[in-house]
Amino acid sequence: MQPNIHEHSKSRTSPVGQSGKALLMALVFFVSLEAVGQSDKYTQSMQRNIALLDSSKSIPDLQNLAGNFERIGDAEKTKWLPYYYAALAQTWIGWSPETKDKDANAEKIKALLAKAEALETNSELYTIENMAATQQMLVDPQSRWQTNGMEASAALKKGMQADPNNPRLYYLQGMSLFNTPSQYGGGKDKAKPLFEKSLALFKVAQPKPLYPKWGQQQTEDMLAKCQ
Repeated sequence: MQPNIHEHSKSRTSPVGQSGKALLMALVFFVSLEAVGQSDKYTQSMQRNIALLDSSKSIPDLQNLAGNFERIGDAEKTKWLPYYYAALAQTWIGWSPETKDKDANAEKIKALLAKAEALETNSELYTIENMAATQQMLVDPQSRWQTNGMEASAALKKGMQADPNNPRLYYLQGMSLFNTPSQYGGGKDKAKPLFEKSLALFKVAQPKPLYPKWGQQQTEDMLAKCQ
């Protein structure tokens, strides 16, 4: 009787197949563990630096945090949030009266935004773009309104198109009107509805983990000034 070739072949290859399958599963398991470990490290590092950013007041602290976030972004390579927060830290530096060269600071912000926008474009990045352009415009409002002022307005418009429910956009729009003289279409009365809209959106917002949360306290403070 001729031997069953299929059975013989199966009996010889089955142990090897099972062994290979087990090895593959083990590799997948360890790769998954490594990925989870890296993800946890990233999350913890971001959480720690975001908490520090929320409480930092001095320019040296903000500069250190901007550097921390940028290094995280450079290490991760695929995440836009570290560059966003690095740019946000530079934005807070730009608003400080101690920062004399607003243009140089704005260029740092724009360089960080370029890194973030190479990975993703969204409404949060447009908020930073708006603030950087506004800082440059305020150096000399009369001569820069047609350049930096237009850039700031365009960033808000793009942000609204990307996410009309982002409360920070309405806060920034309200700030622009609040600081615009009434004879040019601004003033408290024009700004108040935008601050109200912003606050209403803040109260129902459910940001994803690590996503921006700032702005509600600033909005409440500005709304009080409009009463």
